[in-house]
Amino acid sequence: MVSREHKRAGLQEKLQLLRSITNSHAINKASIIVDASKYIQELKQKVERLNQDVAAAQTSNNQNPLPMQVTVETLEKGYLVNVFSDKSCPGLLVSVLEAFQELGLNVLEARVSCTDSFRLQAVGGENEEQSECVDAQVVKQAVLQAIKNWSGSSEQKE
Repeated sequence: MVSREHKRAGLQEKLQLLRSITNSHAINKASIIVDASKYIQELKQKVERLNQDVAAAQTSNNQNPLPMQVTVETLEKGYLVNVFSDKSCPGLLVSVLEAFQELGLNVLEARVSCTDSFRLQAVGGENEEQSECVDAQVVKQAVLQAIKNWSGSSEQKE
């Protein structure tokens, strides 16, 4: 008899603990268990949302791994391209220049600093042999793609 009373008291204590953890106001056992089940479902949904948020944050970090500023302005004959990053970016200059080459742009003048930060200011002009004009937005997208390709290749080397 003592053992049965002891088990019942232990079960009652555990139900009260479950009731307090789940913030249940129920009194009978079945209602406490139902409230606990709902509470567990809510926790699962919160975990799911947090996992989605983490995945979205990782995706956005992968799309722009370095804080880069890229501006492209149209000049009378060509473009003024500015690329800036707070961090040094070994090899990025080559990627950007290759993007210019793919667009058929000649670098007419450039200033580059690659020590503690990366800074490129370049004036690019279109090849005279090229029949189509390149839009400034196309130049900016090509530079951004070069940065993305460079960051992907630099991560693989590490």
